[in-house]
Amino acid sequence: MDFWSWAWVVWLVVALIFFIIEMLTLEFTFLMLGLGSVVGLVASLTGLPFWAQIIIAGAAAVLLLVLVRPMLLSRLHSTGDPVKLNVSGLVGLQGEVTKPFSRGRGRVELSNGDVWTAILSPSAPQRDPDVGERIVVTSIEGATAIVIPAQR
Repeated sequence: MDFWSWAWVVWLVVALIFFIIEMLTLEFTFLMLGLGSVVGLVASLTGLPFWAQIIIAGAAAVLLLVLVRPMLLSRLHSTGDPVKLNVSGLVGLQGEVTKPFSRGRGRVELSNGDVWTAILSPSAPQRDPDVGERIVVTSIEGATAIVIPAQR
């Protein structure tokens, strides 16, 4: 038996190694190299000489890296409609005063159900909002919501 008749096994092992590395890196580079190796495997099964298999596999990998990988990366990193999380997700939320404000400090319940200690924003009219009055969160400082009265 000729070693080169078993070249498809080499291509299969190389492809599997690239796919395993891709699962660890998740950057699509090794995925493209693995797919190029699969093309080399197919070329091997057609009976082409090993040097031709290497050229075909290399060309396929380069084409995949140049043409397909950028599209996959841009698709992966496109943000569409990002969901705000944590503190940044609270800015802009409306709520209602639940404890009377005194000297610019009080307690509010936000529309997401969170209850926060709140202070009036320096840019807001300096009057204490009444219980039940609607507010909007402008920022968060530590464990305190900075609020302004909502526009009616």
